[in-house]
Amino acid sequence: MKPSLPQGTRDFDAATVRKRNYIFNTIKEVFELYGFQPLETPAMENLDTLMGKYGEEGDKLIFKILNNGLDNAAKADKIKAGFEKVMEGRSTKDITERALRYDLTIPFARYVAMNYNQLTLPFKRYQLQPVWRADRPQKGRYREFYQCDADVVGSRSLINELELVAIYATVFGKLRLPVEIRINNRKILTALAAQCGGAEKMTDIAIAIDKLDKIGMDKVKEELAERGLSDDQVRLIQQFLEINGTNKEKLDRLKSIFSENSTGQEGIRELEYIIEKSEIRNQKSEIKIDVTLARGLNYYTGTIFEVKALNVQIGSIGGGGRYDDLTGLFGVPNIPGVGISFGVDRIYDVLTELNLFPADVYNGTTLLFFNLGSAEAEKAFELMQTLRATGVACELFHETVKFDKQFKYADKKGIRHVAILGSKELESGAVIIKNLHSGSQQQVTFDDLRNYSFE
Repeated sequence: MKPSLPQGTRDFDAATVRKRNYIFNTIKEVFELYGFQPLETPAMENLDTLMGKYGEEGDKLIFKILNNGLDNAAKADKIKAGFEKVMEGRSTKDITERALRYDLTIPFARYVAMNYNQLTLPFKRYQLQPVWRADRPQKGRYREFYQCDADVVGSRSLINELELVAIYATVFGKLRLPVEIRINNRKILTALAAQCGGAEKMTDIAIAIDKLDKIGMDKVKEELAERGLSDDQVRLIQQFLEINGTNKEKLDRLKSIFSENSTGQEGIRELEYIIEKSEIRNQKSEIKIDVTLARGLNYYTGTIFEVKALNVQIGSIGGGGRYDDLTGLFGVPNIPGVGISFGVDRIYDVLTELNLFPADVYNGTTLLFFNLGSAEAEKAFELMQTLRATGVACELFHETVKFDKQFKYADKKGIRHVAILGSKELESGAVIIKNLHSGSQQQVTFDDLRNYSFE
C-alpha cells in the first residue's frame, strides 16, 4: 500500500516543530506570568461528557471511538442494531461510549467538577494539548490541531476578562503579530433574543449569526427564517448586525436599543468596563466591539472574545468567553468561569505567511565535528561532551569520509560551525573552528574551546 496520512492531519519535521515550540513557549511564558498553572486531561472522554455541550453543529463534529470487542459473537445482534442506530445519526453504548475531545473547555469543566473540593479558588489553569474535530479540512482548518487554553473558575470579577484581553495583547505583541481583539457579550444577544420572541430563540440566533463571515447576510437571514423567526424579527436582527462605528458609537447605539432590557444593559456595562480599562492600560492590540460576534457554543453567558490577524486572510486565531455555570452540567452548579484559547496551527500559518518567525528559531546543532579518523573521533567525542555540559549542541559525523560529504551534511541541517580535528590538530592540542556563514576560521586550543563564543 502507498503510505498516506488521514485527511486533515499532518507530520511535522524538525524545523516545523521548532517553530511550533516557539509559539508554545511564548504562550506558556505569558500564562505563567499571569499566575496560571498547567493541566493535562486524557485524549478521550466519555461520550456523555461531550455530547450536548457544543450545540447542534458541534455535536456533529465529535469523533466517536468504537468500543473494544465489537467482534464478540454473543453481542452480535446488539452490535448490528447499534450500527443501524449510528447510521441514523444516533449514539448507542453498544457501539461507542467514548470520543476524542472536541476542545479543552468541557474536559476542564469535568475536571473541576470532579476535584472541586481540592481546588484553591479562583483556580487558574492553562492547557496545551491536541483536540479533534470531524470538520471538512481546508486552509487553516484541520481535523487534529492544538489548542492553548487559559481559564479562571471561581470568580465573577471582570478583572479576569481584563487580564485575558491583556494576555492576548501580550502574546501577540511578543510574536510581533498585529491582531484585532474582538469582543461582544452574550447578555446582549440574550436581550436581542428576548426582543425576537423569547430567550428560547437564543441558540437559533447565535448559531446563525456565528456563520455571518462565512455565508453572508442574505444566507443568515434565510437560516433565521428557516429556524422559525418572523420577517419583523429577522429585520430587527439585521439592523442589530449592521451597527457600526467607533466603540463608543456602538455602545451608544446598543444602549438605545436595549434601554428597557436589564440583561442587555448589564452586558453593555461589562463591555464598557473592558474597553475603558484596556485603553487606560494602553494595550497595543486593537480592541473592537463586534456585535456580529456570537460564538455559537451553548455554554457562553457573558463576555465573548475572538482574535483576528491583520493583513492576512484566515479565520480567527483565538477565542473564548465567560461561562458562568459550565460545571453545572456535571452536577456542581454555580461555579463562574471565563477562558480564552489560542489556535496554534492558524497562528503558525499566519507567522509563516508574514515571515515573522525569528531567525534563531531554526537553530538546532551548533557545531559539527568532522570525522577524520578513529583517534581524532575519540578526542572529538571527549571535547563534545565538555561542550555539551556548557549547553552547546554538538554532533560528530558518523563515519570517516571526504570533507565534501561532511560539509553537505552540515549545510543541509543548517549547522553554522564545523570543527576540524585532524592528526596535526590532535598533536598540537587545538581544533580549527570554521563559521560556514561567514567563511572565517580560527584555531582554538582544547582548553579554550569550553569558553569559545559560537556566534
